[in-house]
Amino acid sequence: MMRVLVATTVDEFTRRVRLAIGADRVQPLWSMAPGDPARLTLEIVSGEIPGVVVFGPGIPDPVALTVAAHIDEKYPATTVVLATGLGPDEWLAAMQAGIREVVSPDAEVGDLRMVLDRATANATARRLSLSPDVAAPRGRIIPVVSPKGGSGKTTVATNLAVGLAKLAPHRTVIVDLDVQFGDVASALHLVPEQGIAEAVRAGDLDAMALKTFLTPHSTGLYALCAPDSPAAADGITAEDVSRLIGLLATEFRYVVIDTAPGLVEHTLAVLDEASDVVMVCGMDVPSIRGLFKELQVLEDLSLNHMTRHVVLNFADKASGLTLKDVETVVGTSVDLELPRSKAVPLSTNRGVPLVQSGVRDAATKALQDLVNRFQVQLEKTSGGGPKHRALVR
Repeated sequence: MMRVLVATTVDEFTRRVRLAIGADRVQPLWSMAPGDPARLTLEIVSGEIPGVVVFGPGIPDPVALTVAAHIDEKYPATTVVLATGLGPDEWLAAMQAGIREVVSPDAEVGDLRMVLDRATANATARRLSLSPDVAAPRGRIIPVVSPKGGSGKTTVATNLAVGLAKLAPHRTVIVDLDVQFGDVASALHLVPEQGIAEAVRAGDLDAMALKTFLTPHSTGLYALCAPDSPAAADGITAEDVSRLIGLLATEFRYVVIDTAPGLVEHTLAVLDEASDVVMVCGMDVPSIRGLFKELQVLEDLSLNHMTRHVVLNFADKASGLTLKDVETVVGTSVDLELPRSKAVPLSTNRGVPLVQSGVRDAATKALQDLVNRFQVQLEKTSGGGPKHRALVR
């Protein structure tokens, strides 16, 4: 049974943790005075090394972050949870210190149980990954692709990422792989200090170092943003992209990738690693024909190992086309129709994705249906995606 050590000065918090996971698993550590991190770490791991360490209310944030970083370096199979009331602005510092879960110190028993179950699963997976005979677990790699620009690909990608961040807070990242003209930062109202170009220039990174180039979002999502200048994208190779995506997949449950239009070299590199692909096209003849060609290319390149999600955007009966027309041309079924909506451009201009804003709209429901497809997949341990079609008209 995996041991969970709780460092806190608040008895009520320890009581809720015991109710959440069972009193026999919990070892309390009532205080942690500032001091040498190595000594404090030895105090924590005295005897059996805990699978999970929780820093709760009453533990100063600087002490928690310092000791967490030391634990991450010396005992990488231990998962650290922070429940001290850290604000969103300090989440990046927590990630850099090796903290993998953040929860409110006032969280109810059910919420604590969910977080600690995730932390225990993470610790178990990390212990297995340290064995040379067991491959490290990887998150789902989900590129969002489209044959042409203007199809709403970034809208779909950012809403999907924000929705998945609700399922896996602090375990979801979006990568803007439209390295010349990417709009993920704008769509999420982010002002990144650094992003994919700086990460590539940094050279040989490990997963923890790569996290320093991410920009946190208020929903618990993280973003690896495109450069401000198209010229800054020069020198980002397909090999660089594969390496960065692979590293992120070892640390995040979901890696959503907003790609450039078409099947450029960077996109092909991530499709080769992908577990899923979301294919977006508009309800117009050029976009539909483009999707047909895109599907043919993927088949010719044997890139057909992914679970496929076909999204028809701007669905509108007044377009002169029907769903059956689209499916006949592309030769496959459409998984989800995203209706034309006035709420979408307003959401984009505000930098608040629809699934975050809570706007009651048919487009919001359709985007949430897309997110739910991945929740179903998460509950299934393996295999392809759900077979039903989500229709919103």
